[in-house]
Amino acid sequence: MSVHHPSADAGRREIRDELLADLEGVTTSIVEAVTAEIPAYTVLAPAQLEEVGAIAAWGTARVLDAWVEGTSLDEADLQRFRGIGAARALDGRPLPVVLRAYRVAGSSVTDLVAARALDRLSVADALALARLWMASIDALSEALYAGHAAATVRISDDRELALGDLLADLVAGRHATRSAIADRSRQLGVRLPEHPLVLVATGGSLAEAGEAAWASCLAQACTTQPSSAPAPPSGLGRLTRVQDGLGLAVLPQVPRGALAAALRARGWSAVALGGHGIDDLPRAFRLAEHALTHAPARAFEARDLLDDADAAALALASGHRDADAARLHRLVLGPLGRHPVLLHSLDVYLATGSASDAATSAGCHPQTMRQRLRRIGELTGRDPRRGWDRFVLELARLSQRD
Repeated sequence: MSVHHPSADAGRREIRDELLADLEGVTTSIVEAVTAEIPAYTVLAPAQLEEVGAIAAWGTARVLDAWVEGTSLDEADLQRFRGIGAARALDGRPLPVVLRAYRVAGSSVTDLVAARALDRLSVADALALARLWMASIDALSEALYAGHAAATVRISDDRELALGDLLADLVAGRHATRSAIADRSRQLGVRLPEHPLVLVATGGSLAEAGEAAWASCLAQACTTQPSSAPAPPSGLGRLTRVQDGLGLAVLPQVPRGALAAALRARGWSAVALGGHGIDDLPRAFRLAEHALTHAPARAFEARDLLDDADAAALALASGHRDADAARLHRLVLGPLGRHPVLLHSLDVYLATGSASDAATSAGCHPQTMRQRLRRIGELTGRDPRRGWDRFVLELARLSQRD
């Protein structure tokens, strides 16, 4: 929808610039007006109110720019409002409430312009702003409705597809706040673990197998647990998707043995990372995908599933943007922190390459050195006598050298 206005004079530009210079104050006024007028907004979490403020700041700036330039909201703006409408459907906020919030915001901005610059506005300026706000509210209402309706239908008609969309947004970091993700998860009837297992897998047949086979494989792994293993908390959901030939998943913590067996039976290789919070999922997926792409065959021959230490080592070795030397050292050698003798034995073994030579350097019997190497393997989960584990151990050791 186009609204044509005459070119703005310096007066409109000056008023626009003054308001944008105090955009934080303007945004605060808008949010206060919305929460005062609409009870549903008074119960929003702080993070949700921050999101309301961010949208208000963007919308205000766009409308004021259009007022100065004599234009209207463009297709990119309307697409963004469709996305906002879809997000509100996913977090369960009713559309009439959302539309009323935008009307209140529009009135609030108009009042702020009048309060600050009424004596500098011509009748044409004031009418242009009023018409622009009315046209903008009409256009964004249609866009919000379209996005909200499409998301609602998608949730109702294809919950599995909607869950896959949620995972894709988590992977890409497209979620605005933790509370928005919680609302969206609740709408879809899934509860995400606080610290999920992040899984990325590849294999020649994975893309052909498709979403259903990938989800079935993980369901089998999550339900196959040793009788001695504690049951995972009830109600924790799984998010799965096949994207760009890779299997992606966010899972509750499950025994890695069962997971590895289910993947191995299908000929799939995978990286499984744990201990990452919801906010850190984009980084975790980047590290996992990088490890899956760059790990040599011997890494998968040595380990059924590559883990956080493998991914951290590969990131550091290749200069990946998420490389973290301190984290690699902590993941791999943290258990040896109180064992200086074992650390020294590891150093001499890495330097010499054999237990006998290492024993000579350390001044101990070769059998003693072999016992120490076994103990290092028990504590770290890395056997220094295996090529890939030795690489990770040495990289972790070197990463903390002065």
